[in-house]
Amino acid sequence: MGTWRRLLLFGGVSFWGGGAAAVPPLGCRALGCGRQLLGAEGEALKQRRTQIMSRGLPKQKPIEGVREVIVVASGKGGVGKSTTAVNLALALAANDSSKAVGLLDVDVYGPSIPKMMNLRGSPELSPNNLMRPLLNYGIACMSMGFLVEETAPLVWRGLMVMSAIEKLLRQVDWGQLDYLVVDMPPGTGDVQLSVSQNIPISGAVIVSTPQDIALMDARKGAEMFRKVNVPVLGLVQNMSVFQCPKCKHKTHIFGADGARKLAQTLDLDVLGDVPLHLSIREASDVGQPVVFSQPESDEAKAYLRIASEVVRRLKSRPE
Repeated sequence: MGTWRRLLLFGGVSFWGGGAAAVPPLGCRALGCGRQLLGAEGEALKQRRTQIMSRGLPKQKPIEGVREVIVVASGKGGVGKSTTAVNLALALAANDSSKAVGLLDVDVYGPSIPKMMNLRGSPELSPNNLMRPLLNYGIACMSMGFLVEETAPLVWRGLMVMSAIEKLLRQVDWGQLDYLVVDMPPGTGDVQLSVSQNIPISGAVIVSTPQDIALMDARKGAEMFRKVNVPVLGLVQNMSVFQCPKCKHKTHIFGADGARKLAQTLDLDVLGDVPLHLSIREASDVGQPVVFSQPESDEAKAYLRIASEVVRRLKSRPE
């Protein structure tokens, strides 16, 4: 019996038989019965939808040879996500020289890793027909920027982007890595979901400036990872303060402690603060990240502390 027929029958009018005989209205009891029926059918529909969706989701498969995958993400572009990813990878290697570290750039439309890591050229193929990462500063790197012309825009639809992501995840010979840092594109779209659903991720690092506009999107990024069961290791408050190189006066250009307030709201920690400093930008633009080129600077030490916090949280995860 269909839902509408049930409602009509229990609501007081029956259309059974030939005479459309009226029956006394059942009032509130009938309305309650109808709601119960709708609720039961709605619950069954939800369970059915969940079963169908769970069958359709890809099964997570680890990247061969990679122990820990750390994604660096942001809800909004222009907050220093790629700069953080590059320096985090270098800091992980600098803090422990026995660890092998890789850097994967899945920002298909705007790959930054080739320039920041001072790498050019196309990957060679292994005997197994897998792409070999390019290497610089001791970090193995792979990016869509190695596969297309530097100035060529990628005008691709979603299916082509997903195919490219699949190749970057599955057709790269990383060897043996302790940490793979993944530079995600900004936002909470198809690429983020595809990566999160295809490979097991050890943790996510959310990058934001203290500005309210950036924090709104950073919150969405953190909530997205929680929805797909990816642990959020914490937030990085980038461009936290500017210090005048002449008078040493400090100015909070993007606001003060915005990421800390958001972290409290989300019950997360701030992994560290990175100042707004000219040397970070200059070092990135010439392909010599500050952790490599100025390891004793305060800016490099900020990234080294963040890397230490990331490792500490990975080690403290419940088994």
